[in-house]
Amino acid sequence: MTDSTTRTERAGLSVDDRLLDYIENDVLPAAGLSADAFWRSLAATVAELGPRGAALLAERDRLQAQLDQWYRANPGVPTDLETHLETHKAFLGEIGYLQPEPEPFQISTEDVDVEIAHLAGPQLVVPVTNARFALNAANARWGSLYDAVYGSDLIADGGETAKGAGYNPARGAVVVAMGRELLDMAAPLTAGSHAQATSYAVSPEGALVVSLEDGTTAGLVDAAAFAGYTGDAASPASVLFVHHGLHLDVLIDPSSPVGALDAAGVADIVLEAAVTTIMDLEDSVSAVDAEDKVQGYSVWQGLLSGELTVTFQKGGRPFTRSMNADRTYTAPDGSTLTLHGRSLMLVRNVGIHMYTDAVRDAAGDEIPEGFLDAFVTAAAAIPNLRQETTLANTRTGSLYIVKPKQHGPAEVAFTVELFGRVENALGLAPRTLKIGIMDEERRTSLNLDAAIAAASDRVVFINTGFLDRTGDEIHTSMEAGAFRRKGELKGQPNMVAYENANVDAGLAHGLPGRAQIGKGMWAMPDLMKDMYETKSAQLRAGATTAWVPSPTAATIHAVHYHQVDVAAVQAELRSRPRADIDEILRVPLDPTASWSAEEIATELDNNVQSILGYVVRWVDQGVGCSKVPDLEDVGLMEDRATLRISSQLLANWLRHDVITRAQVDEALARISPIVDRQNAGDASYRPLVADDGTESLSFQAARDLIVDGADQPNGYTEFILHRYRRAQKNADRA
Repeated sequence: MTDSTTRTERAGLSVDDRLLDYIENDVLPAAGLSADAFWRSLAATVAELGPRGAALLAERDRLQAQLDQWYRANPGVPTDLETHLETHKAFLGEIGYLQPEPEPFQISTEDVDVEIAHLAGPQLVVPVTNARFALNAANARWGSLYDAVYGSDLIADGGETAKGAGYNPARGAVVVAMGRELLDMAAPLTAGSHAQATSYAVSPEGALVVSLEDGTTAGLVDAAAFAGYTGDAASPASVLFVHHGLHLDVLIDPSSPVGALDAAGVADIVLEAAVTTIMDLEDSVSAVDAEDKVQGYSVWQGLLSGELTVTFQKGGRPFTRSMNADRTYTAPDGSTLTLHGRSLMLVRNVGIHMYTDAVRDAAGDEIPEGFLDAFVTAAAAIPNLRQETTLANTRTGSLYIVKPKQHGPAEVAFTVELFGRVENALGLAPRTLKIGIMDEERRTSLNLDAAIAAASDRVVFINTGFLDRTGDEIHTSMEAGAFRRKGELKGQPNMVAYENANVDAGLAHGLPGRAQIGKGMWAMPDLMKDMYETKSAQLRAGATTAWVPSPTAATIHAVHYHQVDVAAVQAELRSRPRADIDEILRVPLDPTASWSAEEIATELDNNVQSILGYVVRWVDQGVGCSKVPDLEDVGLMEDRATLRISSQLLANWLRHDVITRAQVDEALARISPIVDRQNAGDASYRPLVADDGTESLSFQAARDLIVDGADQPNGYTEFILHRYRRAQKNADRA
């Protein structure tokens, strides 16, 4: 089909008019920047850094080709470290995959907001192309504990605690009891329990006085746990506590349905929850052209300006949602205490392997998409950085850019240079742009110290992510042998070593007090009970933040940060021996591939269903992150990271004859109707295969991801997804 995109030349670049109009009419005037200077700077960066980025990608291909050749000659070696470790490491060092360790160092990042430098708390990741999701996430800094617990599966939905049509006091009583237990832990009384409270008051001296049901009064064991109040001191409308740096706001309203049943009139406990949020332009979005990029950029700009609003229908009535204001209290000494009302927002740009036709260079080639992301997301942030917006994000003048899919220290250094060029072009102070390093590729894991060193004055974030990290593991060692089943991979020795080594590196190089140490996503948004029972393990492993899929999950996960003193955990972990990164080289192969036919069929079906369920929404509707039901109809959060591991595992099994192409085709055909049924309630959904047997573009994409998975650079799914999504958009416009 003929490309109908209209373009305009700027500084030798050919710019899609949709992007041009947005940048020149919205971004640059608000930032006070010259359009001519902006485009000249972008063009110069493309000309000067573009070839170096291409060389880094060629280096990835060179290394992978040598790995493939070596593993074919030495099958199964990565599982047998005792015999082959030194030979294996020598080979990796010889080809440049393993880099020398840097001299001891501490990071020196400055001007970091407290949410990143000092607070331990939940982190949301949301597609910034979805304005409603992004706005909800920004407002998820504060969340109702009562609402989160009452509506979740933490409480059995049956018998006397069933949700029912209206408020169930029996279910509510369980919620209230949990809230009082949290208060007893976070702000213990000198006598008795918050469960025995009949009223809260503030003395003339600024101390909290709690009246108990036996007629006595109590104060707080730690007077500093009382942070403030609203309303009258003698009968406050809310009482604010602080514990481990996070606030708990106890709302008191005896006239409310819940407060009327409470002896102290407590109507809710509002927790400080998602203290940080990553607004995502990468794995959770489907952005394949200028139209999509402008959508994401404009939401990001609206978030930073504080002016973003969303109108939607709820219960047949229109509602308009905007960004929360800051929260104001009276401090114990009578002064005014103002707390940030919104999550501190970071933005995730795309990796260096992505290119975009939203802008083409003088030769007509697509430019690196990450260059465009860096220039536009930074320019859109300038009014906020200058404190010119109605609501603040950063209070230290920093912009936090999470950079994914970097392979080793050379690529991190390349990103640092890019950020420096953007700062110079936009008139920003050096090191305004901070970097989050995602430890999700094996070459980064093995060289993490050097990667951190390459950004030691900018780094504000390192994290682990099982899904992308495992997808890279499978592709890196594709030729070594058949991998274990997906459900077996997370607890393998190499993954345990990877998780520990990441924390150890962060502690060794002084991240606490300057940067976050993060861990990955809880992917089952409906299974909050399981999350509540298990996710605190990430904090006990030394993480200052961990990813959650929703504001409700953030509020429930916030309880863990009161249960676990992360600073104390990290202090203890500093004294342990650092994790042996040699274990990271123990690849989780199954040398015998000794599964039964039934086990193989089950694994194939589960992965095929996951791939189809995600890809059909990505290609047909441009939905980059969605809750996809599995074969048991349990909703799982899927994004490109989940797609990468599923498609790479099946590509690996195809490569090693665990499954056949015929089995893949049969599973795709058989499971497609199941996915169609699971989407029956979506009016815009189109079947994967039409009644006449015509395969949809989504179906073809899903098949290609499996059949051609071994040939995709680093096992990434983006290239196939983008090709088919563009084709679908063109078909829909025809």
